[in-house]
Amino acid sequence: MFYSSIIVAFIIVFILSALGTAVLDIIFRFLGTRGYLGNLYPNVRGGTPRAIGVIPFIILSFYMLPGCNSLILIIGIFALIDDIMGRKKCVPLGIEWGQLARGIGIILVMIAGIIEGFWISAIFIALMVQPMNISDMQPGSTCIVTIIMCIVTIILMLIVGSPDFAELPALYTPLLILVVCLGYCPLDFSGKIMLGEVGNHTFGVALGIAFYIVGGLWSVILLGIVTTALIAFVRRNNLTVFFRQQLGLLDPTFGDYFMDVLTGGGLGDLVRKWVLKDNQYEVRNPLLISLGFRRLLYNPHVSHYRRYTSSNQIPRLGKGE
Repeated sequence: MFYSSIIVAFIIVFILSALGTAVLDIIFRFLGTRGYLGNLYPNVRGGTPRAIGVIPFIILSFYMLPGCNSLILIIGIFALIDDIMGRKKCVPLGIEWGQLARGIGIILVMIAGIIEGFWISAIFIALMVQPMNISDMQPGSTCIVTIIMCIVTIILMLIVGSPDFAELPALYTPLLILVVCLGYCPLDFSGKIMLGEVGNHTFGVALGIAFYIVGGLWSVILLGIVTTALIAFVRRNNLTVFFRQQLGLLDPTFGDYFMDVLTGGGLGDLVRKWVLKDNQYEVRNPLLISLGFRRLLYNPHVSHYRRYTSSNQIPRLGKGE
C-alpha cells in the first residue's frame, strides 16, 4: 500500500510536469510575442520562452522531502529573480542583478542546508548550481545530464544500500527528480523552450540533495565531480568554439572543458575579476595545461589580455573542424 501510493504520486507528478510545461509554453508564447515578458522571451530561434523551468521548481518544492524542499524554494525564488532581471546592472555594486540574486541564493542555500542538518555537505549541494547553470547553454543538455545522473544515483543507492531518508526510501528523491525531468524535457530537447536559471538551479540543488542521500559528504563531492565531467563531455563541441574564438586555444584539453564548467559563466568571471584584478597569467606548464589552468586563469575583464593564438591564425569553424 505504501509503495503503491508512491507510484501513484509519481504518475501524478509526471502528468503535472508534462501538462504544466505545455500550458506554460503556450502562455509564455502568447505574452512574449506581444512584448509583455521582457527577458523571459528572448529572441533565440525566433523567440523562445525562458524560465519554463518554473514548473519543475514548483513541483519539486511541493514533493521534495521535508527539510529539503526549503532549499529548493530558496534557490528557485532567487533564480527566478535572476531570469527576470537578466543582465541589468546593479550600479552601486558594479555587477549584474542576476549575478547578485544567484550569489545570494547560493549563500542562503548553504545556510539553510546547515540548519537542516546537511552541515558541510550543504556547501557542495549549493555549489551544484554552477555546473548545472553552465550545462543549460544548449537545448536538452541539462535534461540529459539530469536524467543520466539520476540513473547513476539510483544504481549507487542500490549498490551501497542507502538507508531511508526523512521516513521515505532513499530511491524516492532521484526517482522524483527523474520523473519531473522526463515530464518537462520533450520540448526542451526540441529547442522550443528554455529551463532558465530557475530550472537549472532547481535541478542542481535537487541533484545535490540526492547525492547526499547516497552516502553523505563523500558522495556529494564524488558525484558532483562526475556531474561536472559529464557536462564538460556533453558541451565539448560548443566549448571548443568558445576556446578558439575567445582564448585563441586551438588545442583545448578536457581539463579546459572541465574547468569551464566548474568555474565559468558570469559569476565565475566576476570572482576572477575580484581575485585577478587586471592581471592575466599565461600557462605554459604541460601538467597545468592538462588540468585546465589556462581556462581557470582566463580573465575576461583584463585590459591587456594576450591570446594564445592571434585571431588571423584561427581557422574558420566549419564541418569537420
